[in-house]
This record gives sequence, structure tokens and C-alpha cells, in this order.
Amino acid sequence: MRKMLYATGLGAMAVFAVGAASANDELHKMSQNPKDWVMPTGDYTNQRYSKLNQINASNVGKLQVAWTFSTGVLRGHEGGPLIIGNMMYVHTPFPNKVYAIDLSKDNQIVWKYEPKQDPNVIPVMCCDTVNRGVAYGDGKIFLHQADTTLVALDAKTGKVEWSVKNGDPSKGSTGTSAPMVIKDKVLIGISGGEFGVQAHMSAYDIKTGKLVWRGFSEGPDDQILVDDKTTELGKPVGKDSSLKTWQGDQWKIGGGATWGWISYDPELNLVYYGSGNPSTWNPKQRPGDNKWSMTIWARNPDTGVAKWVYQMTPHDEWDYDGVNEMILSDQSIDGKARKLLTHFDRNGLGYTLDRATGELLVADKYDPKVNWTSGVDMNKSSPTYGRPKVLDAASTDKAGEDHNVKGICPAALGSKDEQPAAYSPDTQLFYVPTNHVCMDYEPFKVSYTAGQPYVGATLS
Repeated sequence: MRKMLYATGLGAMAVFAVGAASANDELHKMSQNPKDWVMPTGDYTNQRYSKLNQINASNVGKLQVAWTFSTGVLRGHEGGPLIIGNMMYVHTPFPNKVYAIDLSKDNQIVWKYEPKQDPNVIPVMCCDTVNRGVAYGDGKIFLHQADTTLVALDAKTGKVEWSVKNGDPSKGSTGTSAPMVIKDKVLIGISGGEFGVQAHMSAYDIKTGKLVWRGFSEGPDDQILVDDKTTELGKPVGKDSSLKTWQGDQWKIGGGATWGWISYDPELNLVYYGSGNPSTWNPKQRPGDNKWSMTIWARNPDTGVAKWVYQMTPHDEWDYDGVNEMILSDQSIDGKARKLLTHFDRNGLGYTLDRATGELLVADKYDPKVNWTSGVDMNKSSPTYGRPKVLDAASTDKAGEDHNVKGICPAALGSKDEQPAAYSPDTQLFYVPTNHVCMDYEPFKVSYTAGQPYVGATLS
């Protein structure tokens, strides 16, 4: 049964027509047109599936370049353009230009937005000056700039409608992720896990840019937005669930960045995303599970309150950033309809959960060479249910500071990095870009200084 959830039909997207009125009606309707690509993820399911069939196995070998466009920025480009009718919206890495191109008029540039940003943000960006895309909604294009400014641009003219600061680059926060428009809000995460930020997911009013709610990855209950009904694996997380797993005030520099993709189920009215590695990379300096880094979150988009959470890699010892996308699909299992969430994590394990309840259905290695764990305890009556069994030979914590642990698989790059997977309801298969890379990992003591790297490990 556990293997079957990955290999058999997880259903099409028809269920998302139900309850569509509770989502952004405009976006939901537009996402049904396969000629358009109106969200960074294609649609709310994160399946990244296209019904277009003009290019197929018989003619793909005849493809030739039709035209090219240079953005003028020679850094890493991540995320694809939006296609809305005849308009294509293209984004770039820092300085985060946005081009509006009319595909019906010989690819004419209709407008260009180029923000003025302090170049001092560049050295604060962990892993190149990338940006993962723009979002559309309410006649606006939304961009999260490197300096954490969330800006709303008129889709027709490029005029700035509003802008708001989402973080503080002087303390290590940066913007690399794509916004997601859900109902009357724009959701956006934050980068900065290697600089000891207290990371968060934030929701802004689509009309005004006013902050509606902000849920942190670690901290007091009123900051992480959990209540007495929030569960992990069917049990209440309890009061101070995060604070109890950090030493002293370490949660204030705890990381758990949220720079990955966001998905949404309109019927359940829940958004899903992952939080990343805890700060620092030296596990000796942060004893405990370090909740809620490395966690799958299910939040109510109206209030931000978490319905359920699941921490995949408690007390992460390897920088297995947990931000990869959550793919939503539906399947009948043993005669019971299930609303599923599937996630291929950097840690080398693939997970399937019931996205309504957070019940863990699958946790299996998708690269058999993964050697930091022997697997996840799937016995529901066990006190360690849902936790991975860490193998001593790969534990950087047990080895201690200034000891080089060799041959850990996967490397911090992960068995899958942020490059998104896809799911096809036609073949009922996932298509996952994977890595097979291992590493040597040597932790060392590091002190925290706001705005300076807070890593504490050497990797090769």
C-alpha cells in the first residue's frame, strides 16, 4: 500500500472545481486554460501539469529556436515566466527586473520595471542572487525583490500600485521566493537561514499591501500561530511546542526559512509549504528538535493559524532544507477518498500525507543510497512514530565539533533540490529531478552577529 501511493493514480484536478468560489475566482478560472500559465506553479495543486499536446513524442525532435530574449542579467535564472493571454511576464535575478512582453506584436516590450536596490543586499544572499518568479492577481503583477520589498505592479502599465518591506536585509533577510495569490491576499516567505533569521510566512492584503498575518517557523505560540487544535500526526502539538525544543532564546535566530513554493486546497481552505534548516549548521550549538524548522505546514490562509504540522528532520544535522514543493492530488485508497500531499524532500525521503488531517501515509527513500537514516518509524503505537532513525555513522552531532564525518548521503544539495517535480494525471506518475551526491561534513563553533553568515560547518 505504501509503495502504491507513489505509483498509482493520485487523481486529476477536477476536485479543485469544487469550492472554487472560496478561492480567487479569477485566478482559478484562468488556470484552467492550458494556453496560459497564471501562477508560478501553474495552478494551486503544484502539479505543474500541462494539457497542451501540440508538441509530442513524434515531433519533439524537430523543435528549433523560434526567438530568444536576453534579460541583460548574467546570474542564475530560476522560475519560469507567466503567460496571461498575449502577455508574457519575465523576471530576472538581482536587480529583479520585470519585463512585460506582447507575444502578439513581435514580442514587443510593453513595459519594464527595474527597482533601485541597495547592492549591499547581494553579499547577504546565500546561494546566488536568484528570484523564483512573479505572481498575478487583481490586475497586478507581484514581485518579491532581493531587498525583501514586496511590490504590486499594474499588469498593463508596470506602475507601482503599492510596496511593503517583508524583512530586514541588514539582519540577513532577503527575498528570493515567488509570491502566491490566494483569495484577497498575497502570500510570501523569506530567505536567510544561513544568517540566523527568525523566518516566517506572511500574508498581505492584495488591494493595499497591509500585513494581515505573519506565522514564524519557531518561537512562542502567538508568533508561530498555533493553537490548542493544531496537531502533529494526529496529536495536539501542545503549548510552547517550539520553545521547548530550543535552548534559551536560540529560537530568535533559528532559521527555518520559507523560500519554497506554496500550494493551496480551496475546498479545505488550507495552504501548504515547507520550512528550511535550523540555524546554525553546527548541531552541537542548538540541542533539541528545533521545531518547527524542517516542517510541512498546513495553515488557514485567512488567519494564518496552523491546522497541522509535520517535522520531517528533527534536529537537522546536515542542512536538509525542507522547502521543496507540496504536490496536491486525490486518490481512492481501500475504497476511501483521500486528499493527498506528496513531497520529495532534500533529505532523500519521499512523503505522502493526508492533507486534510496530516496523517503520514508514506515515508520512503527515493534514492536507496541515502545513509543518514535507516528509515522512518511508521508504527503508530511507537513513541517515535513519524521520526527518522538516525544512523550513528552519519551523525554530525555525535561526531562533534571539528570532526569530519565522511560519505554522508545525500549531500546538503539534497536528493532533490528546489527544482520542482511534476505529477501527470495521465500517466499517474511523478517526474522528479533528482541528485545523487554525497558529502563530508565538519561542524565548527560559530558566533552570531546580525547580518553576518551564521553557518558553522565546512562541507565538501
